[in-house]
Amino acid sequence: MEEILTFLGIYFLCWFKFIAGPVLGSAAGYSVLERALVTIAGMMTSVMIFTLVGTKIKAIFERNFQRKPKLIFSKKNRRIVHLWRKYGEIGIAFFTPLLLTPIGGTLVMVSFGVKKRHIYLHMFWSASLWAVVLSLSIDQLLAVPFVKNLFL
Repeated sequence: MEEILTFLGIYFLCWFKFIAGPVLGSAAGYSVLERALVTIAGMMTSVMIFTLVGTKIKAIFERNFQRKPKLIFSKKNRRIVHLWRKYGEIGIAFFTPLLLTPIGGTLVMVSFGVKKRHIYLHMFWSASLWAVVLSLSIDQLLAVPFVKNLFL
């Protein structure tokens, strides 16, 4: 039962933060394959949910939780538009696990009007690539003395 709850906790956290899968999977003693699979599954679940209901959630969020008028040309929005113009949907998908959250990247792609099947395809290969890379390298990264001292 404890193993199932650990797995579900890591899976659920991957909906919101991609890096949670490799880091917490390593802490839980998962193999590289298990870490990659739980990370991909978590991100793709989030992508599917927010692709299907992304525009509705974005409208609800803006209507209910936005206190001050949102700047149209904020620094963050300029970076996203620059990234979009330079690399398109492939660039957004590539950088989503590193710079954006799975939800953030999905909502950006939805707001730019990318077709759902393109969102699924690009987010899947991006999640697969980064899940494998991070799952393979997380143990070495956590063994660096500076990083190790951060967690003591």
